Amino acid sequence: MSRQHIPVRAKNIVLIGFMGVGKTTIGKMVADKLYRDFIDVDIEIERRYDKTIPEIFAQHGEGYFREIERNTVIDICDNKQCNIVSLGGGAFKQEAIREKCLDSCLVLFLDLSWDRWKERMDLLIENRPVLHNKSVDEVQEIFDERQAIYAEHNARVTTDNLNPEEVADYIVEILKLGWELHQPLS
Repeated sequence: MSRQHIPVRAKNIVLIGFMGVGKTTIGKMVADKLYRDFIDVDIEIERRYDKTIPEIFAQHGEGYFREIERNTVIDICDNKQCNIVSLGGGAFKQEAIREKCLDSCLVLFLDLSWDRWKERMDLLIENRPVLHNKSVDEVQEIFDERQAIYAEHNARVTTDNLNPEEVADYIVEILKLGWELHQPLS
């Protein structure tokens, strides 16, 4: 797949990472700081299909959800620029999504250690169908499996011991530095 020519400053910034790592919270803050629109793919899917993610899973299954997730992400990548985009925790497992995001966007991996994530687990399970009826060990298997998938990115941001505001400030700082380095010489 050939790389699309999109100026660096116009590229969507895509946030990836395990569910509950803070992609939505941090993404909204980054969008505000950079005067960009924020798109949470899960919320966009709920808006487009007029159903919650748990309802889509219950009525149509994970396979159907992954298909509409893929179509939604590819549509955003093809038709929108200058956005901060938060992907669902499992979206990057799909090769088509990974390729499209890496081809046309800047992909930032929000990395949170298992121990820190586990502290949030009870708050997260209800709205994440993938975690329903899973033991802690089963959830850790999913977490560990996805770490390898998240390894394909443009930058990794370790979020342990940082609050969302600190992570957002750091992301803005590295983006602005990157944009300066990619500024064409006149």
